[in-house]
Amino acid sequence: MNPTRRTVLLAGAGAAAALFPSGPATAVPRTAALQPYASYWYPDSLPSGTPGTGITWRSLKSWRAADDPDLAFNAASVPLAARFTPTPANPTARVGQARVQSLVSFGPTSSNPSQGSATADYYAFGHWAYVDELVFWGGSSGEGLILAPNAPIVDAAHRHGVPVLGTVFLPPVAYGGQLRWTRDLVQKDAAGRYPLADRLVAVAAAYGFDGWFLNAETGGGDSALGAAVLGFVRELKSLAAARGQRVTWYDSMTVSGSVSWQGALNSSNQAFFEAADDMFVDFRWTASGLASSGTRADQLGRSRYELWAGVDVEASGSDRSVNWDAIVPSGRAHIASIGLYRPEWTRNHLPATRTPEDFHAADDRFWTGRSLDPSRPDATDTWRAPAVSVADRSTVTSVPFASVFNTGHGLRWYEEGVVTSDTPWNHLGLQDRLPSRQWAVRTEGGGARPAVGFDFADAWRGGSSVLVEGELDAPTVLDVYAARLPIGVDTVVELTHRTEAGAVNVELAVATGEPGTPGALGISGMPGSTPPYSYLPVNSVNDWQTATVRLTGLTGTIHALGVRLTSADGSAGPVKWRLGGIAVRDAVETPAAPTGLRVTAASGGDLRLAWNPVPGATRHHTLHRVLPDGTRRFLGGTCQSAYLVSGLRPEQGERAARFELRAVGELYTSSAPVTLTHPWSSVTIPPALEHPHA
Repeated sequence: MNPTRRTVLLAGAGAAAALFPSGPATAVPRTAALQPYASYWYPDSLPSGTPGTGITWRSLKSWRAADDPDLAFNAASVPLAARFTPTPANPTARVGQARVQSLVSFGPTSSNPSQGSATADYYAFGHWAYVDELVFWGGSSGEGLILAPNAPIVDAAHRHGVPVLGTVFLPPVAYGGQLRWTRDLVQKDAAGRYPLADRLVAVAAAYGFDGWFLNAETGGGDSALGAAVLGFVRELKSLAAARGQRVTWYDSMTVSGSVSWQGALNSSNQAFFEAADDMFVDFRWTASGLASSGTRADQLGRSRYELWAGVDVEASGSDRSVNWDAIVPSGRAHIASIGLYRPEWTRNHLPATRTPEDFHAADDRFWTGRSLDPSRPDATDTWRAPAVSVADRSTVTSVPFASVFNTGHGLRWYEEGVVTSDTPWNHLGLQDRLPSRQWAVRTEGGGARPAVGFDFADAWRGGSSVLVEGELDAPTVLDVYAARLPIGVDTVVELTHRTEAGAVNVELAVATGEPGTPGALGISGMPGSTPPYSYLPVNSVNDWQTATVRLTGLTGTIHALGVRLTSADGSAGPVKWRLGGIAVRDAVETPAAPTGLRVTAASGGDLRLAWNPVPGATRHHTLHRVLPDGTRRFLGGTCQSAYLVSGLRPEQGERAARFELRAVGELYTSSAPVTLTHPWSSVTIPPALEHPHA
């Protein structure tokens, strides 16, 4: 493809400016005086005038971790997990070739809540197995140019082994960019160092994310500025590497200091590629240009897969026509990696009445393909989904392991199958390690494939479960997790499930080895190569129940976990069966209780809470309010040690609000509660239900 310069401007970083223009027209009003938001800055000098409603202008040069009042809310807590690659799900999914970078705008630059919000309408991404690098995308001339990702996104990505980069966006002049901001960024101190390079590394270290995506698109520069930017990138990479961080360069500014998108790796941008860890190649690439770029990278002693070939999916998503053979040809080695720009199209293109199920269906179509089964991709599908070309990865490598299939958003909050909050919510930090193959289903003898997906009408814990629905006219195996879990003498698997319609025999599928070959290709071909499962019986139940299955006769390492479902009476019939949780453990482990729960700030019905971190394996924390009648209402959860509750109101006759905080372990066992009582002030607050933020 060869878009015009205007198209590239709009589809590249300029689109971020178009989405988030300056001024108050699109600013989101602050709903609570104490609400923390994801951080954003200008390099040094601020715009003239005054910021729009809900916007705070800040200078990165003035930032210090010790002075950051929202750091406790914004600092991620989950370390970056190691990943492994199982036998690919299909023969065209490659190991060690093309990778996927995803540039996502999760919210506006300003007023993007630090710890989720009270709506289920959110880009709750779950196909992490195909992504190698996530960029927290955004920025605008009227709000801020440097964005630090918020903690929930980093925690979810890290749980799946995906590094997250913040964005440095220097906008085109047409979108309010000013060359002084580029000069601010690359200013030197008296010792000839770049102080803002050090500051960027310090922010990433304090906030717990993994580096920066640099996008310098403000035109008008000269060779002196180009040299200064290059020196800055080199120093940033050196400082970042010392802290385990990464730097990605966007193909925009050239070594001459001018902005001229090349769509290739060539002499105009090679120095920036060499200074960075990798480069996002602008959307104007051609097949021959990508081929020459790969050859040039090889000659430099760099991997050609450190070049992300930009694919703009903001407007049309999986309906986009792409010359995939120029990037990931199916019959020969991949040419470059894939850089997906704005795949949150899977949510944004849906009507305003969209449901979480609608979003996940569109996301499955985008990442898995039209067949909705990574083990059997549809060879006639013109959209070459990442699952077709890129082998999935998993981080399920240690015991204990548990998942309740929480996608990070929901219409309600469930605890052991009971609704404890009926308020919609999102918080990606609470997301589980999700299945890497959504959804590999194999039916014996060519039976009908039931529909499989995340469902939000019922859950065991959190907001979602896995629903299998349809005719069950043959034994059906659903792959759930690729794993590397050691089997000890006391290892058991716990399966929480229920049958809503039909009669189903349930078996736990456990494989202690890999299939000999990748899955078969084509919807008319044989089912993909199944892991060498052993099948262990599980009681069939009509209400939520947890079955504990001993791995009798199995030794070594669990390589795959799944379930086999069979019609209980041997005949076809409609089935609705839910998987609410799975756990692998040797013993039941319960975390220690948090300590030091306290109110750090209060304004009306808004409270900032903090507590002391719990040593040991704590997955997250849950906060409940204890009502006068003794019932507990879920207010929210977080992986951090600080949380905001907003919109609290006293119940009838209540003089003080009582809270309970618990630490939740990897097995979803909860600690004893630590309690806090907060007296209502003399200010009259009309009685109403609070609005929890999960």
